[in-house]
Amino acid sequence: MTSAAPQPATVRFRAVVDRIPAYVPGARAADPAAHKLSSNETPYPPLPSVLAAVERAAGQLHRYPDMFATELGEALAARHDVEPAAVVAGTGSVAVLGHVLQAFCDAGDEVVHAWRSFEAYPILVQLQGAVGVPVPVDAAGRHDLDAMAAAVTERTRVVLLCSPNNPTGPALAHTEVMAFLQRVPPHVVVVLDEAYVEFVRSPDPLDSRAALAAHPNVVVLRTFSKAYGLAALRVGYAVARPEVARGIRTAATPFGVNHLAQVAALASLEPAAEAELLARVDALVAERGRVHAALGAQGWDVPEPQGNFVWLATGERTADLAVDAAAHGLLLRPFAGEGLRVSIGTPEANDRFLEVAAAWR
Repeated sequence: MTSAAPQPATVRFRAVVDRIPAYVPGARAADPAAHKLSSNETPYPPLPSVLAAVERAAGQLHRYPDMFATELGEALAARHDVEPAAVVAGTGSVAVLGHVLQAFCDAGDEVVHAWRSFEAYPILVQLQGAVGVPVPVDAAGRHDLDAMAAAVTERTRVVLLCSPNNPTGPALAHTEVMAFLQRVPPHVVVVLDEAYVEFVRSPDPLDSRAALAAHPNVVVLRTFSKAYGLAALRVGYAVARPEVARGIRTAATPFGVNHLAQVAALASLEPAAEAELLARVDALVAERGRVHAALGAQGWDVPEPQGNFVWLATGERTADLAVDAAAHGLLLRPFAGEGLRVSIGTPEANDRFLEVAAAWR
């Protein structure tokens, strides 16, 4: 007896689901010998102390995690000199940003952001039913804050500032951000997305703590995925005034941050562990400087990198160059028609990238 052919689904997606571009993750290596420089991950393995803490906690997998990540929130509140009610944890800073948009945006509301910037911004904005207002970055890959301020209208509910900007690299200066905040109406939420803040070595670095203290409409986003090396566990957080954080927490997914992620983040904040992690950051910053200088010597015009990556504006050659890089054992992150983002990896991986990039000139 043969079974009938399955009937096609007749369900209807929201129109926006068919319109938005899919998020494109960094390519994964099929060849274990390939250098994966496509996802802005740290090349270092987890710290033994963090692994040990996770192993001890694994025996509690049958229990729900602390829904509000209370202990982690308290540790982060002490770090940022705020009360625990000002901290909201989530499954990576991208999920927390989604909760921010859910808390503040209705259908048709506007969200101003730089572009090219973090790929998830237009996806999250459109899924919320809001309208993205992308403002082009300047020729140096920097936010055009004057143009962004001019783009704020009576429909604007949120402004997104990515510093350092992913994928172009430059960081915002504190003085320019504080001047920008003076131009934004106080009812508009300004998100300072600082996923790569630990890598910043600019002369006037953004002091988001001071920005938050001076402006109640500021929300700061941080993550443990980059400098702290916990990308697989997905834990990030927002810092905001308690009355603002309350709305973000209301929109957050219940039990969103799993127990192992909370334990690993807390272990990473232990003084000895954090000192070792930040020493790794210093090593990556040094490698970033070496790679940046070498690319300049080859003739590349690279925006000032302040994250753990560099940006090559390769235009229409981008897709072909990404294929060529893969043939040479390098996985890079292409943005079709625009450029290549290259994560800073081990010295060996960086040397291989520089050899390949030299051949492209």
